[in-house]
Amino acid sequence: MSDAPSPATAYLAPPGFEKELAHELGSDAVAFGRLFLAPGPPKPAAWTANVWHEPGRLAITSIADGAKRLRAIQRNWALYSSRLHRRAALIAARLPHVSAKPLRFPAPAPSAPLGSWTLLDAGEILAAPRCASPYPNGEVRFVEDKQGPPNRAYLKLWEALTLLGRHPGPGDACLDLGASPGGWTWALAELGARVVAVDKAPLAPGVAKFPNVEVRLESAFGLKPTDVGPIEWLFSDVVCYPERLYRMVAAWLDSGLARNVICTLKFQGATDFAACARFAGLPGGRLVHLHHNKHELTWMWPAA
Repeated sequence: MSDAPSPATAYLAPPGFEKELAHELGSDAVAFGRLFLAPGPPKPAAWTANVWHEPGRLAITSIADGAKRLRAIQRNWALYSSRLHRRAALIAARLPHVSAKPLRFPAPAPSAPLGSWTLLDAGEILAAPRCASPYPNGEVRFVEDKQGPPNRAYLKLWEALTLLGRHPGPGDACLDLGASPGGWTWALAELGARVVAVDKAPLAPGVAKFPNVEVRLESAFGLKPTDVGPIEWLFSDVVCYPERLYRMVAAWLDSGLARNVICTLKFQGATDFAACARFAGLPGGRLVHLHHNKHELTWMWPAA
């Protein structure tokens, strides 16, 4: 496999957020649909669904040759199709099938390597055997619970915890800020954690009835860390401007009273890149766009 301009990295934007990723990567990146090829090794970029490490170019003479060239590198491949969709699909049909069964939380993320590829033109493939995400195009799917949670917000919490590789256990003290109607509280209570759910609006009755859930009908921003004391996990899916969230999170980090933090930065109108940079600059954390995020990012700490 010949190398793309060396060194290079490819970044796949989440659908609809190509402008955000282009802003992060700068003018040197070349777009192929949602896929951006940029010179240099990987650099921090939150608005990505997947990162392709050391992508290379393959010159191919036919559909059969394209599949043969990919199989010679490794077994498992996921197609990102941005052009020549029929030709790409015919190549993909000649590759070994990759099972992408929905994950049953809290099972760990897949460990098998999964490469990604796309057709640049009829005679050239861009392929990366190693990618940041073990899911095809970073699209994390779960076996969903259609009965218990009051909304689908629990899916992004499941995704964040799966990405972290750890989650609250029985008896762990958790604070869920902006909890209503209770999707995250439900997910945490199902894990056996002790949850203090804080919101001016009530929780869904079924969630509020959990014996390991305490409901506080008050503002998430009215609580100081010293009012709560030591906790294992701090969660926030509260609707607010990112700058206000930053001040709250910084206060918790300064207090040393929370051992783990997961929070959602929600953007009202234009993306606040200055706020993104402030969160990205917090030591030990990680700012990402989850598959289940909308116009928002998730910050997790500690990231390792």
